[in-house]
Order: sequence, then C-alpha cells, then structure tokens
Amino acid sequence: FCSPKHATNIVFNLFFGQRGCNKPRRRVVIVGKIIINNKVDIENDYIDRVKSDIKLSKPLNIVVDCGNGVAGNIAPKLFEQLGAKVTKLFCLIDGNFPNHHPDPSKLHNLEDIIKEVIDTGADMGFAFDGDGDRLGLIDNKGNVIWADRQMILYSRDILSRNPGAKIVFDVKCSSLLPKDISEHGGEPIMSRTGHSFIKAKLKETNAALGGEMSGHIFFKERWYGFDDALYTGARLLEIMSKTDQTCEQVFANLPDSINTPEINIHFDQQGDQFKAMDKLAENVDFEGANIITIDGVRVDYPNGWGLVRPSNTTPCLVLRFEADNQQMLEEIQEKFRIWLKANNISTEDF
Repeated sequence: FCSPKHATNIVFNLFFGQRGCNKPRRRVVIVGKIIINNKVDIENDYIDRVKSDIKLSKPLNIVVDCGNGVAGNIAPKLFEQLGAKVTKLFCLIDGNFPNHHPDPSKLHNLEDIIKEVIDTGADMGFAFDGDGDRLGLIDNKGNVIWADRQMILYSRDILSRNPGAKIVFDVKCSSLLPKDISEHGGEPIMSRTGHSFIKAKLKETNAALGGEMSGHIFFKERWYGFDDALYTGARLLEIMSKTDQTCEQVFANLPDSINTPEINIHFDQQGDQFKAMDKLAENVDFEGANIITIDGVRVDYPNGWGLVRPSNTTPCLVLRFEADNQQMLEEIQEKFRIWLKANNISTEDF
C-alpha cells in the first residue's frame, strides 16, 4: 500500500503526463486527503480531438438547445468549428433550468426547439440533457427522431466500414433496429436498460456501437465507447453532410412503425416499482408471444410488442409499445391493461 499523497501524485502524473491535456493552471495543493483547486482547461483539447475525427462535406444549419445544462458552454463552439451555422437556445448554464427541464426524451421539453427549427428553416435541431450525455434530434420538419431510429442510421454507417460489427441496444428500442442491423450484416445484441449495463455489454462483446431509447449513444468505432451526446451530434452532422436529402427525407426512408414514447406509472415510494414488477413477473400469460425477461417483461408478437420494466432511479414502472399498425398497438396495450389491473396496478396513466 502507498500513502494517499503518493497515490494522488501517481494518478495526477498518469493523467496529465499521458493524456495530452494542457497542464493545470495552478499546482496541486494537498491538505490531508483532499486535493484543492486543480483547474485544467480541456475545452480546446476536446474540440480539437473531435475535429480530428469529424469532417463535414458541406455546412449545415442547426438549432442547439442545451436546456441551460452544462453542454451550453461547449456545444455551440464545437459545432461552429466543425462548420455548422448554429442558432442557440438556452445555452447559459443555470441549474434552476428556468426554461424547461433538460430531458430530451420528454415531448413537452422539445416544444421550443421544434418551433425554432421550423421558424429558422434549420436542417435539424439538437436537444441535450443536463449533463450532455443524451441527444434529442428534431428533423427539418419538426419531427422528433427517437434514439432507436437514430441508431438505425448510425448502425448502417458503421456497418458500411465494419461488416459483421456488433451493435448493442436496450430492451426499450424498436424491433426494427435489430432487424435492420442483421439485414445490413451486423450482429444485434439486446441489453438491459441503463448506461452502466450498456457500457458493460459493450466491453463484454467488443461492440462498435451501443444505444438506448433514452438518448444515450455509445460510439466505440472511432471514439471511446462512452455516451457523449456532443460527439453523437457531430457524427450525425457528418452523415447528413454527405447526402443531398433533408433530415426528414433520410429518416422517412428508414424503417418505421407505430409506437409510443415512454409511459410512466408512478408509485409513492422508491422501491415500490420493484415490488410491483416482481408481482407482474410471477403472473405472465401472453399466448403466442415470445417473453423476454432480461429487464422487466417484454412481450414480443410477430407484428408488435409491449414492455414493462421498473425504473432504476425513480419510483415508477416504464412501459412502451410498438406495432405494425394502430389496431395491433391498441390490442397489445389492452392486454397489458388487463394484466396490470389483475395485479392491482393502476392503468390511469395510459
């Protein structure tokens, strides 16, 4: 064993000596086991690293909504230096989030950026969450492109250079995603929801890409395998700059289905969602369906599916549904309502 001071110096020297970052502006001061006031300027290093990897074939016009989160300091600069014209929304960092909550997975948080994209005639819009690791995408017509449909585009791009590559996705993603991955020569791998589980599965399988319905995207090909929404946006700009089609046209040409956003059934206390899920898992009866239980219960039919799983962070059950047509979607939802009611779980939220 070594002293805390010696261990700290080892880590400090490894980080600053081998990572190529700028030297700290002030020296390390150690009081007991606490390191005080290490300030490192890595903004330019980060932008330069992304610029060394991403090349736009033509300039694009984008709206960037940082939701007053931490991406506001760097996202506009990054995209401008990549060659995009940027219209900024809520890029001043403010932890009170005075304009809207920075969660791009919720439709009501995207109203401002949708309006701005349409009003400015932008090519697309990027909405970031509070810590900049989730990306929401708005096409030029104001349509929300959920992360599982984005993943189809990213997967095709990666597979064009890496035939047979493995792609990881979570249980909330569309069934069209693994089908498209297979059709383009890749190997789809389903994972539990949660960025820690996706990262673990990426490492376990050496996959080139991972993604979640919530907007976490993990590029291992050409990047480092962590969920960096700014880099994800840069990769999307690179792909879109190589086509004469609009963003709306590109995604209109990808497989699509009838689906729902996330639906939440709330409970009073943290932990109640797990008890409810355990009860549901003991009483699963869906004739003619394939049941997947790696995370909650996903019920797959030939022409649609439904999912219920417990949130890991909030006291709620999370549901999502997808089908080839509206009638089948409603039929699957009704089967879930009957199942939930039989287990004394409210269905008022859907």
